[in-house]
Amino acid sequence: MLGYIPKDISQCLSPLIDEYDLKFEGTITSVPKYSSEAVPIKVVCHKMTSDGWKECEFYEDFKPIWDKVLQAVEHQMQFPPKTTRYQFNFNVILQEVLRSCSHLFTADERTFLESFPSLSEDSQRLFVRLYTRKGPWFRLSNISYHEVSDSFQALKDLTVRGFMSSVKDADELDSQKMKEIIELLNVTELRDILSMNKVFSRGSRKRDLINSFSSCYNDETRINLATMILEKTGLCAKISSTADSLIWRVERLFFLNGEQDLSSFVLLDLGIIKYPSYKCIESEQIFSNRTKLLAYEEAIEVAQLMDESLDSEDSRTVLKCIMISETRIFSSSLDSAHHAAFNCFTGPWVYSKVVLLGVSFLENNKRYNQAAYLLRRLLSCFNCDRRRGYWTVRLSTDLEHMGRPNESLTVAEQGLLDPWVRAGSRVALQRRILRLAKPPRRWKTPTFSNLDENKIPEVTIQGRSLNCEVGMKNRFYGEDGEQCGVEQLALQYYSGEGGGWQGIHTESSIWLTIFGLIMWDILFSDVPGVFQTRFQTAPLDLETESFYLNRKEMIESQLEKVANGMAEEILIISYETNRGTACRGVVWERFTLEELRAAVACVGSVCVASLCRHLAQDYRSWCSGMPDLLLWRFKENGYEGEAKLVEVKSEKDRLSEQQRAWLLLLMDSGFSVEICKVRPLLV
Repeated sequence: MLGYIPKDISQCLSPLIDEYDLKFEGTITSVPKYSSEAVPIKVVCHKMTSDGWKECEFYEDFKPIWDKVLQAVEHQMQFPPKTTRYQFNFNVILQEVLRSCSHLFTADERTFLESFPSLSEDSQRLFVRLYTRKGPWFRLSNISYHEVSDSFQALKDLTVRGFMSSVKDADELDSQKMKEIIELLNVTELRDILSMNKVFSRGSRKRDLINSFSSCYNDETRINLATMILEKTGLCAKISSTADSLIWRVERLFFLNGEQDLSSFVLLDLGIIKYPSYKCIESEQIFSNRTKLLAYEEAIEVAQLMDESLDSEDSRTVLKCIMISETRIFSSSLDSAHHAAFNCFTGPWVYSKVVLLGVSFLENNKRYNQAAYLLRRLLSCFNCDRRRGYWTVRLSTDLEHMGRPNESLTVAEQGLLDPWVRAGSRVALQRRILRLAKPPRRWKTPTFSNLDENKIPEVTIQGRSLNCEVGMKNRFYGEDGEQCGVEQLALQYYSGEGGGWQGIHTESSIWLTIFGLIMWDILFSDVPGVFQTRFQTAPLDLETESFYLNRKEMIESQLEKVANGMAEEILIISYETNRGTACRGVVWERFTLEELRAAVACVGSVCVASLCRHLAQDYRSWCSGMPDLLLWRFKENGYEGEAKLVEVKSEKDRLSEQQRAWLLLLMDSGFSVEICKVRPLLV
């Protein structure tokens, strides 16, 4: 495999092959010296002459497609690809960000970034290669890429233009740089330096040797040690701080998250991932000015420091991050003044995540008074936020820990009046009220119809336990004698004496997959502002109120078709049309089309429509906590069937509030649900 036909060409040839049954054959005319270079090919069409298509009955449809092929071929011949793919992709990111977000950079920053394409091919390739590698420092002697003909000259040019920094003299090596560059030495080189300085190391591992090296470092030995290090490493270089910070910003603006990077292009080019088709319709800017972007970036830095401090158990820095974040969340009307989908790109929103981490830290240290203060701050500052339910439950719980049950009850009662308290959080507050609202606090016992009227059915089964240790996932011997978990044991029960059910362990994944397939065209419909990049698997507003409100007519029209019996047909068409294309919640490799069809057919159209409506209206609240098992069985005619959703629990497990909320909702929507408790068999 040498590679692929250029996308511009293949996109033109595909409709000719699919629609007109034309056959094409490619012949390699010469083999390039390096594998990274373009391979020249000659493409021949076997089923037509140069003017044969003029007599065809489909001439009017065919001619524009053929003309497009000829134009693409001509363009490829005039401008053969000289850049490597990763180099090309990097330039695409730069150009798109500078085009759409130029107002977020200073004049000097724009000039710096705009100078990158003017660098030599070698310099561009070397920079991108090193930027995507783990650094920060690199030894020139270890830099070798066949597509870079002269690494030394490329590095020199990059250093002059400010994209790289290099060290070759001992005078340039301060203590911080020395700590970083010493990591480039191998064990043998470290031993040699320690031996020459007559330093004994208690260990033989690299980390032990580095620690021994640090113990002999001081102002008097600095120059001598720096000279020895550079004699071993030779010229060392790193991405400059200016380039590093600016390219980080460019990537963040392009992908709008911290998870995707240049490797996303590689996955796309290799066909490992395929993104859905949609239009990026520009509306308001996510960052209307540079000040808001800098505030967001600063918040991300604090959040990263918070994560690192929690991992290293640095309590002092954790408390500092909490203090900084608490002072920078403030009352705002983001949902009314800003596109709801863009809220997560604001400084206050990021700081609220840090504060919530701080709440967990304080609660773990039994500092409930401080945790309660932070939760009150969050609730007072974010009036339209779906996290309010979770915050309210935590506040009520912390107040009870503080010995203030009356206040805890009041917070829970007020929380039920909050329209943003939903799903599991709402059930949790109801159950807290039922427990706390006893005389003399409350003389009238509250009633909640969803809890009182809907008694969730239960069944108990037994199994031979392999282990029942606290904190470990229970294992059992199945009916076939093999080890299995509680879910597999329950499936075996239901397929046998439990009623001849077929089933799969799915939790939320099958329902999110069905939702994604049924609502595919709506998810990727033309709504301004919700698609900002070509690498999205869902609209930005999917987890906000605006998703349903902005598409209400389309959603209800689709759900009416589903409720009227077209769910299976819609599912099949969407599955066949979009198979393999990435979409939030859709798990292609886990479920077959037959399993998805069985789920939809047996659950029933009305129930499927109801479930999809809840996800469309409040995806964030309902995208987790669904029952473990989906069971189905068909009647003798093979067309009609029934389904059951089962939450499986071992003897000591309890339902989470989110799981309880789902079971109650499903019962209200007409689903058959059940709790299956697995108990160890007494010997």
